Amino acid sequence: MVRAGSALPSIAALLAALLASPALGAPLCTNHQPERQVFWGDLHVHTGISMDANLFGTRLRPADAYRFATGKEVQIGQAGNTSQPERTVKLARPLDFAAVTDHASNFGGVRLCTTPGSASYDSESCQLYRTPVALVGRSLPDIVQEMRRIVSAGLNTPEVCGEDGALCRAAAGGAWQETQDAAAEWNDEAPACAFTTFVAYEYTATPNMTKIHRNVIFRNATVPPLPISYDDQPSAIGLWRDLRSQCLDAGTGCDVLAIPHNSNLSNGHMFAIEYGEAKTKEEQAEVARLRASMEPIVEMSQMKGDSECRNGMWNVLGATDELCGFEKMRAPDTPDCENGTGEGALGGEGCVSRRDFVRYALAEGLAEADRIGVNPFQFGFIAATDGHDGLPGPVEEWRQDLILGAPNPAPGRNLGGLAAVWAEENSRESLFQAMRRKETYGTSGPRMSVRFFGGWDYPKDLCKDPELVAKGYKGGVSMGGEIRAAPKGKAPTFVVSALRDPGTAAHPGTRLQRAQIVKAWPDAEGKIHQQVMDVAGGPNDARVDEATCAPIGAGAESLCGVWTDPSFDPDQRAVYYARVLENPSCRQTGWACLPGENRPGWCDLPEVEKTVQERAWTSPVWYAPGTEPGG
Repeated sequence: MVRAGSALPSIAALLAALLASPALGAPLCTNHQPERQVFWGDLHVHTGISMDANLFGTRLRPADAYRFATGKEVQIGQAGNTSQPERTVKLARPLDFAAVTDHASNFGGVRLCTTPGSASYDSESCQLYRTPVALVGRSLPDIVQEMRRIVSAGLNTPEVCGEDGALCRAAAGGAWQETQDAAAEWNDEAPACAFTTFVAYEYTATPNMTKIHRNVIFRNATVPPLPISYDDQPSAIGLWRDLRSQCLDAGTGCDVLAIPHNSNLSNGHMFAIEYGEAKTKEEQAEVARLRASMEPIVEMSQMKGDSECRNGMWNVLGATDELCGFEKMRAPDTPDCENGTGEGALGGEGCVSRRDFVRYALAEGLAEADRIGVNPFQFGFIAATDGHDGLPGPVEEWRQDLILGAPNPAPGRNLGGLAAVWAEENSRESLFQAMRRKETYGTSGPRMSVRFFGGWDYPKDLCKDPELVAKGYKGGVSMGGEIRAAPKGKAPTFVVSALRDPGTAAHPGTRLQRAQIVKAWPDAEGKIHQQVMDVAGGPNDARVDEATCAPIGAGAESLCGVWTDPSFDPDQRAVYYARVLENPSCRQTGWACLPGENRPGWCDLPEVEKTVQERAWTSPVWYAPGTEPGG
């Protein structure tokens, strides 16, 4: 493990490390597997460095977050706080990798206002900022409105930052250095590679209460002097260009990607077809290429809800997908933006758009590829927690130690999800390459192992073949890949294979119910078509005994299905991804509401959801006619 403050490596050591790099074909870690293995992590968590997390009372720092992620105990809560008392918490299962993604906006102001003796510590604005925001029993819009009032009172004002802003810039540098130092300290390098960290931050764009955030993940320890925040660059195109100039093209070895997250509260902005000042198709294609290269993956789900799909959206055709109701944040009667955009989603205002959801963005990307020759939305999937408590990955529904007091029960207690990455080994290099090629998937929390391949000649009995993985790679592409130029008379064949989450001895994982393949494509009139097929397992009578949280009914230890698209059109672009469903299980509110003397009074409210059907979403496989790259 590399610790902060350790001596710089010699030239000979650097050369040896370079020659051992997996990019040159040699394994770096003892756990190297050429056919890849799944690693579990959380690429979205906030600590006390973040403006909002600090307001909520979070005092853990980036190093504490990584300590927790590796399975070590940390102390949370506050002395004298009866609803969130001090207590020790620990992950039931450590993560393989993590990234602390604190908000770059207000880095400096938060540090000045929370560091006793700083030039701004005793200012009126800083005193207001240090007044904790209450969370228990409150809605998200109420919390957001109070945060806006506090922050607008002065974190970026001359009172805190100085007349020329120099105080905040210097303090931001200190916060950014702390972020880097923690990542360096906890990144476990060769040969053990037991745990991997990434230097990262969140680009927090919230214009008019519309959420258009991105997590920025760096490949290695070479990063810009300061993170590029929304305050520095208030457009996504500007962010991508600045990351290119300050990192990718800087000649320093810096590499970076950005992950759009929580698009379900973007009022139609996250996946809007926008190219800034680019007018011609050639200029727009250049912007689309930039976006596609900078944003290879997106966050499908997190504690602020699911961003896969929503039923009844404007110009979306096909049968109703019963599973699109999963973890929705916006009310059913929220107006549809149709072909426009809105604002105010974080405050429960404005409209909801099909461009808030990943499935429809994928189809929009296909239409853009037909129009300008480049698909700007050819992204893979992950999931994350977006925890603001400094704790990456505590997604086990049964645990009650993180939520004490009387939590707000509606719409249920969504704990967020995890990112799964298929990589040769648990190193920064290997994991980052996997994210670049989109060989990733997300789950709503469980650790089911899922493979997804697409090609032209997979046999119908591939599920019975012990060499399924080797033949999957050899005969086509894995999740995140693209197949092209259909052989005459052929339709693409897909195979999805899933193993249940084993869980722990005390809390075994839930059995699997079904594996599905979702297909989407656009038509010439701007409408989006969707189709969902069960390819293994199917609906069953599985349910939960809410008096004990015990599962009832049949389920599978593993599922595998091979499916050939019967309605394939070789002239039509299409996108396919797999979705794997567990049987229903108790969510955190269900565990909290088991019979007993500590059963909360809100348990009998009709709106309290006590069960959940956990799931996984694989990165897609795309089909494109022709052979031109990027088409």
